[in-house]
Amino acid sequence: MINSDTTNIDYENPIEIAEGIYWVGFYDAKSGLHCNPYLIVDNEEAIVIDGGSRPDFATVMMKILQTGLEPHQINALLYQHYDPDLCGSIPNFEDIIESSSLRIISDESSLMFIRHYSASSQMVSIEDVNYHYKFSSGRTLQFIKTPYSHSSGSFVTFDQKSGMLFTSDIFGSYGTEWDLFLKLRPQCIDCVSLTKCPSNRENCPINDILNFHKIIMPSRKALKYALKKMLEVPFTAIAPQHGSIITDRNIMRYIFEQLISQKEVGIDRIIKDENSLNFSNLRERFNTDEH
Repeated sequence: MINSDTTNIDYENPIEIAEGIYWVGFYDAKSGLHCNPYLIVDNEEAIVIDGGSRPDFATVMMKILQTGLEPHQINALLYQHYDPDLCGSIPNFEDIIESSSLRIISDESSLMFIRHYSASSQMVSIEDVNYHYKFSSGRTLQFIKTPYSHSSGSFVTFDQKSGMLFTSDIFGSYGTEWDLFLKLRPQCIDCVSLTKCPSNRENCPINDILNFHKIIMPSRKALKYALKKMLEVPFTAIAPQHGSIITDRNIMRYIFEQLISQKEVGIDRIIKDENSLNFSNLRERFNTDEH
């Protein structure tokens, strides 16, 4: 059961967004980039997803402790790509957990970079665990690869019990107006006037999402492939690492449609016609003949 109750949200405390799933992020009213680490607790076991940056560690860890969890109950740190806003706090987690059995789980190509965060725990690739992580109770997390969205080893994580899909940077957003759960006015869903708001709103949360993807994602092809892989998963809610959690099916469908239709994503914003990349003078450029 997804908990999308937006009344009386206290961002100073962990927020249970589904059974055993907690948002333990950092709310900064002045920042346009809100990071969302998540904690899954299953009986006496726990896993942290995209644990956050080093400067935010104290806030994240305090919220984890406020759930009643003991640090040694954290069995794994899961990272869906290798950026510092996810992985910067790895040594901090290791120091406070103090467990020789702690595992760092990510894609093999991401682990190559995660090693450089001074990580000392055992590293396990999602390939080696057959793209699944199982708690002792049988609760299962499924890993779905979304390469180059935005790094080569990027993937998303599906919690089969709750229906929550943790999407890392996909469905992320950058904007100064932020709520934990994305809510749109009825007239905003299926709006086709994104360049000029018909309601004269200064901020458009959909534009914040689209602009984030245009800048962060390498290409339209990579983004569309990732969206296609996500649609094969029976999720009921989307929890990105940046931006807001999405639980409304109409909003999900609308944003999927908008993202799929984007043409100027990543390098495609700069190079609109591949035919313009003419290398007919390549041999002349490297001609070593002396005259």
